[in-house]
Amino acid sequence: MKFSPVTRLHPRITRGERPVKVLCIGGTGVISTAVVDLALAHGYSVTILNRGSTTERPPAARAEVVQADIRKPDEVRAALGNRMFDVVVDFVAFTPDHVAADIELFAGRTGQYVFISSASAYQKPPASLPIRESTPLRNPYWQYSRDKIACEDLLVGAYREQGFPITIVRPSHTYDHTKIAITGGWTDIARMRAGRPVLVHGDGTSLWTLTHSTDFAKAFVGLLGLPQAIGDSFTITSDEFLPWNRIYQIFAEAA
Repeated sequence: MKFSPVTRLHPRITRGERPVKVLCIGGTGVISTAVVDLALAHGYSVTILNRGSTTERPPAARAEVVQADIRKPDEVRAALGNRMFDVVVDFVAFTPDHVAADIELFAGRTGQYVFISSASAYQKPPASLPIRESTPLRNPYWQYSRDKIACEDLLVGAYREQGFPITIVRPSHTYDHTKIAITGGWTDIARMRAGRPVLVHGDGTSLWTLTHSTDFAKAFVGLLGLPQAIGDSFTITSDEFLPWNRIYQIFAEAA
């Protein structure tokens, strides 16, 4: 099933008298920027850990920013010290070695570790529709997807064998104002305004699902600190599917 957007404030955002502490690794990407903003709005205490090199989407003003390179575990340990977090979300883990390093860094230091996988990990071609969380994971066509599957396998093993508190989230094609969901990005908008042709996927009739980052965040923030989400996986996408021709028409009409 798809996880429905959650907009209400959950009582779990406090542990006694303090807000839930969330560490976001990355925190300035298309998805993570919206998640950080909404988590702050809902009263979570958010710490962003990244290299401090992003200028396209600066960190949220109300978030604590810790500068360290997650690919350098010793640097992360020095930056975080003995701090504990209720939730750790890694938005920039793409390969099993990234995940293995996270397990070593955060085992015993967090009540929930959230991994951002991908809906592209689901079986290709699908044996049946619609695709659900129970759909097998297999994508022989894209290494990115196979790496995400390998990450999930490693995490599920850590959960079953060690009790490492995982939650797996699979977004699909998510966009925001900086990274719009057409092949040429803002260049395509300029070309359409000028009456020039643009490239469309396939023959334009294949179906696709797009999710705005702020809609993704509504469901995602609802999982943070949720005990029932431990050991489980969730697909977060829009419930709307459109042919690519129509997607381009919508962007053209908006432009």
